[in-house]
Amino acid sequence: MLNKLRTGLALGGFVAFCHAIWAIMVAANYAKPMMDFIFKLHMVPNPHVVGQFDLLTALSLVGLTAVVGFVAGFVFAFFYNWAHMSPKKRK
Repeated sequence: MLNKLRTGLALGGFVAFCHAIWAIMVAANYAKPMMDFIFKLHMVPNPHVVGQFDLLTALSLVGLTAVVGFVAGFVFAFFYNWAHMSPKKRK
């Protein structure tokens, strides 16, 4: 059985960490070259423009993704546990 709280915290923390790295890359002006490289690997032009760094927006991005990740992890653990319990206990 998965612990719903821990699964939510793990997934929320992971996606928040990934978005924090992205925000740091934007602040360091490294995001655009990284995107250009990734799109070049896929043999397509980069249609996106990286905006100017804004601390409030970056904190909002990290916070919102943490909450969404937590909810997704919690719901995943709930359904995982439900699917792996005996049919007698599901009722």
